[in-house]
Amino acid sequence: MNIEVMSMLSRFLCIFLVSSQFCGSSKAKKDIFILAGQSNMAGRGNVKEGKFDSNVPPECKPNPSILRLTANLRWEEAREPLHADIDVSKTCGIGPGLAFANEVVRIKGGRGCGYGNVVGLVPCAVGGTKIEQWSKGSHLYNELVKRAMNSVNGDGSIRALLWYQGESDTVREEDAVAYKHKMESFIMDIRSDLHLPSLLIIQVALASGEGKFIEKVRHAQLGITLPNVKCVDAKGLRLKDDKLHLTTMSEVHLGIRLAHAYLNFTPHHFNHTIVI
Repeated sequence: MNIEVMSMLSRFLCIFLVSSQFCGSSKAKKDIFILAGQSNMAGRGNVKEGKFDSNVPPECKPNPSILRLTANLRWEEAREPLHADIDVSKTCGIGPGLAFANEVVRIKGGRGCGYGNVVGLVPCAVGGTKIEQWSKGSHLYNELVKRAMNSVNGDGSIRALLWYQGESDTVREEDAVAYKHKMESFIMDIRSDLHLPSLLIIQVALASGEGKFIEKVRHAQLGITLPNVKCVDAKGLRLKDDKLHLTTMSEVHLGIRLAHAYLNFTPHHFNHTIVI
């Protein structure tokens, strides 16, 4: 065997060994995303007559590179419904979370060796909740902080909080008017308590609401100008017959939009990634 052939074989062997180590799931770091808000984040897709029909779109299928944090704070392979053990008072179905994660993994090359991390989803959404129920010190706020802190144990970084909430704040005008201030306070508080002052927040502007002040809440959502806050507009996505919840495919499309918002984001005032 001549020297040139031996040199080529050595190079290929080195590439193989490095790739194998990089792709090893046991050493993979987690890119963690918090899912919070109310029912359209928890997901009501494919829920019919109070039951989840178990039909899962291809965009929401399980993937070994995508995990979820259970109510008992254990990591497991993510499967629909993501919020089944979190939003327990209602039947959960398809939400945007898995479509989001699958799109992130697909674009970053999760099926090959182009993306060595895994995506960790932290479901926290609860249906029918108003923004004031997420204020600092509330049960929902404390649960979110607890779950987020437990999600990072030296092998993960919180990359973003995905937020879809506000439908319950469209009933009373005073709630709609106060929404912007309360949402900004929530953002600043959660960043402070997670020790992530530049945490990316991707919020969804409403597609529907329980009351008549939808546009007032949307105006508040679209008007937030804090650094590292992005808004994905859900207006125009198809709704179920209840005129409140997104259809299954609308949830899928929203998840993909959220993924692109994350992947195309250029941070402001980010000096480095903070790992809790």
